Amino acid sequence: MAGDLPARVLGIETSCDETAAAVVDGGSVIVSSVVSSQIALHERYGGVVPELAGRAHVELLTPVLAEALEGAGTDSSGRGIDAVAVTHGPGLIGSLLVGVAEAKALSLAWGVPLIGVNHLEAHLFASLLEQPDLGWPLAVLLVSGGHTLLIEVSEPGSYRLLGQTVDDAAGEAFDKVARFLGLGYPGGPAIDRVADEGDPNAFAFPRSLPGDDYDFSFSGLKTSVVNTVRKHPDASTADVAASFRLAVVDVLVARALKAAADVGAKAVCLAGGVAANSLLRRRIEEACADEGIGAFLPSRALCTDNAAMVAAAGWWRLHHGSPSPLTLGADPNLRLATV
Repeated sequence: MAGDLPARVLGIETSCDETAAAVVDGGSVIVSSVVSSQIALHERYGGVVPELAGRAHVELLTPVLAEALEGAGTDSSGRGIDAVAVTHGPGLIGSLLVGVAEAKALSLAWGVPLIGVNHLEAHLFASLLEQPDLGWPLAVLLVSGGHTLLIEVSEPGSYRLLGQTVDDAAGEAFDKVARFLGLGYPGGPAIDRVADEGDPNAFAFPRSLPGDDYDFSFSGLKTSVVNTVRKHPDASTADVAASFRLAVVDVLVARALKAAADVGAKAVCLAGGVAANSLLRRRIEEACADEGIGAFLPSRALCTDNAAMVAAAGWWRLHHGSPSPLTLGADPNLRLATV
């Protein structure tokens, strides 16, 4: 890139229930990264309460920003920050607006470009922060509480949506089953812990949408878990959790490996909060090794929502396009642009 192009980007992420800020150099070097989780706030409700999440962002964003800037050797003056990137969708509208408003104010006050970032694209850039030479094309499995997508990435900025969930996202299914089993929130880590003690073959839960396409469905699997437990009230919770986890992972891995083969992917890459699931990580790695292709599993810190990935995506977008206007709005239903 030309030497006069902005290099140090402040990222802001408030799309759901993590308040995050980070400073990234050159789109790939994390200088500082701060994430404040709202799990304790929402766990009593068994899920994220949008209004509470928005209020919490208002309270938390200023101290989170201050900590991230201090970690990067600057302060509220923005000295050394060349651009501000912010998630403007998809997500919870109230939460998104908090981050967008703050990013606009900082961009105006510091006289630096503003870059609106798609949250889904940011997850794709999380992998490049740790391994920039992944090789192309990639089959990316993006799995979180709100999304389950299978994407062909030909190169940064060039995406083709192969498949997506037709009902519940994988993370949403984990949350609902965990709540039904009384395991707490968030459901993914709770089920992961309990499932390690159970028999994954105790119950033959259905694998969703058998066939040759890439779409996912987890609503029926959730219903099957509920019906099975009601029919077998003495069933071991660990066995139910292990069998459910295996059913979800089986489908995710099968779809991802089929997509990788069909598009000639050099590697399969995981992204999103569910990418932290221990069984999914292990099975993807084993399956890719069997097929002779690469597997990239981002660190757990970069699986969940964070602002480093937002800054990285913002840096790339700025260097391959133009800044966003100060009229940038929040879009809770923003889609991933595909080509």
